[in-house]
Amino acid sequence: MHDPEDAGFEDEAFDPDDVVWVRGVDYVTGWRGAADAGAELADALAAAGFDTTGLEWRAKANADGSGAVRLVISAAAAHDLAAVVRAVARLGRVS
Repeated sequence: MHDPEDAGFEDEAFDPDDVVWVRGVDYVTGWRGAADAGAELADALAAAGFDTTGLEWRAKANADGSGAVRLVISAAAAHDLAAVVRAVARLGRVS
């Protein structure tokens, strides 16, 4: 769910799944997993030397309860990350 006071709120399209919860769906577990994954990714990017200035990530739970992470990084960091992913792809799949 988004805070209307959030500076980026106006830029996002309204998604009813962000505000309507269904009884019996475990949203907390999905959100918690996404929060852990977002923190892990942010730490990994910093450890790899990426410029994390302005890095933003937000954990959320999808309508089905699964977790999702919304990541915002600079364009330069995105280009660098794409190069790393391409290099890893050339080496083969990483587990």
